Amino acid sequence: MSDRPQKKVCLGVVVGAHGVRGEVRVKPYTEEPKGVAGYGPVETREGRRFKIAAVGLAKGTVICRLDGVADRDEAEALRGTELFVDRARLPETDEEEGWYHADLIGLSAVGMDGEVYGRVVAVENFGAGDLLEIERAEGGPSVYLPFTDGNVPEVDIAGQRIVIDPPAGIFDEGPADEDAGEAENG
Repeated sequence: MSDRPQKKVCLGVVVGAHGVRGEVRVKPYTEEPKGVAGYGPVETREGRRFKIAAVGLAKGTVICRLDGVADRDEAEALRGTELFVDRARLPETDEEEGWYHADLIGLSAVGMDGEVYGRVVAVENFGAGDLLEIERAEGGPSVYLPFTDGNVPEVDIAGQRIVIDPPAGIFDEGPADEDAGEAENG
């Protein structure tokens, strides 16, 4: 058994109610849409647990039944709720370069030259592709690095690191910090 804490993987998010009997519409983050219900009970960020069943598909969402949610008002109250499972319940990836976003959290971010930039604290997607949030080794604000083959040529899960080739200036202090330093010196 690993001494690392259990990682949670978000399988989808409730985007609204469906009908009047407590069913919810879930935007899936799984390869197969109905996979949101394929790994057993789900848990919210707050720790509330639900048995889940996928009962249909509608307009890019999965219609799900969550045990204990019996009417439209209860279902609508769950809008925006992310549904998680323990990483250990998901199948191992078959591909050489296969991993889950949760596997990247905590990995060291090391430059091509061996410089340690920091560690991955989150993987975000605000609509234009995946971004790695890297907490700087020297402190200061986190950096969002686009998760592309060019910026991240190597992911080494076993070695607990990613190798990065960040665009010039992305880890430099921002213009506001430089201006503040010039004002103090001037």
